[in-house]
Amino acid sequence: MAEPRSAPAAEPPVRLPRFGPRPLSSVVEAVGRTPLLRLHGFEREEGLVAAGVELYAKLEFFNPGGSVKDRPALQMILDARERGLLGSGKGILDSTSGNTGVAYAWIGASLGVPVTLVMPENVSTARKQITRAFGAEIVFSDPLEGSDGAIRLARQLAREQADRYVYLDQYSNESNPKAHFLGTGREIWQATQGRVTHFVAGVGTSGTVMGTGRRLKKENPRVRVVGVEPDESFHGLEGLKHLGSSLVPAIYRGGDLDETLHLSTDEGWDVALRLGKKEGLLVGHSSGAAVAGALRIARRLRESGERGVVVTVLPDRADRYFERGRR
Repeated sequence: MAEPRSAPAAEPPVRLPRFGPRPLSSVVEAVGRTPLLRLHGFEREEGLVAAGVELYAKLEFFNPGGSVKDRPALQMILDARERGLLGSGKGILDSTSGNTGVAYAWIGASLGVPVTLVMPENVSTARKQITRAFGAEIVFSDPLEGSDGAIRLARQLAREQADRYVYLDQYSNESNPKAHFLGTGREIWQATQGRVTHFVAGVGTSGTVMGTGRRLKKENPRVRVVGVEPDESFHGLEGLKHLGSSLVPAIYRGGDLDETLHLSTDEGWDVALRLGKKEGLLVGHSSGAAVAGALRIARRLRESGERGVVVTVLPDRADRYFERGRR
């Protein structure tokens, strides 16, 4: 008599989204409370399940503006308004390489606040079109100077036209990490039921990794917080900073990190492609870099025989990096 076959491993259940019990009074109320997704495909491919290592990604492209930057942009605008800085026709001014600009633009449109953005001239066409569609004014900086050039030009405009602008300065504004302390970190702690052991995030303005890390360490000081940077100054991981060759954001506190990983552009791009094919997630290259960093930590745990719950953040989708081309 043939031996009975063992049943195949059950696939995780698929749950349909549930909508809130009440209508929103403003689209800004939809910021935050993004899903936390377990990356089963990567776990199987990397042999993490048997090792007791779990891998999760927070899907920040579920925010209304399509990126994690909706959180700090909203917090900075609301805090400026609460302090009485906005009014008498004053608008907000800041430098951006894209996602924060999109966030400022749609939030400004929703709240009736004028928005002026300083961007390197070579940011993607999609980001220029999106911010303009929300009515934002764009001032272009030298493309060869990257995000640092945009920062310098924004500072100049803020000095010269102080009566017109409130310069939010996302790189120095403590409301940036505050948004993640109040939101992202709290949500990760709750979604993992306090089991998170490692948090990994890319370093750009550094608000995400600083604020989220502080909240998780407040909940459990043993949580390890890991930053991800490009491994060279000229890189293709848009949104991330190579701090050794850049203006270091004032909100960055290197001592708050347990570790910093340096990744190549190729590694970030390769993992971004794998996320599409393994998990059905079409994301930007900064997301690829974040997951690549999380995978390094997960493999280290697997090889040492330690269990762990590794969480990272996917800042945005890939669609706003696409450029229109010929068929």
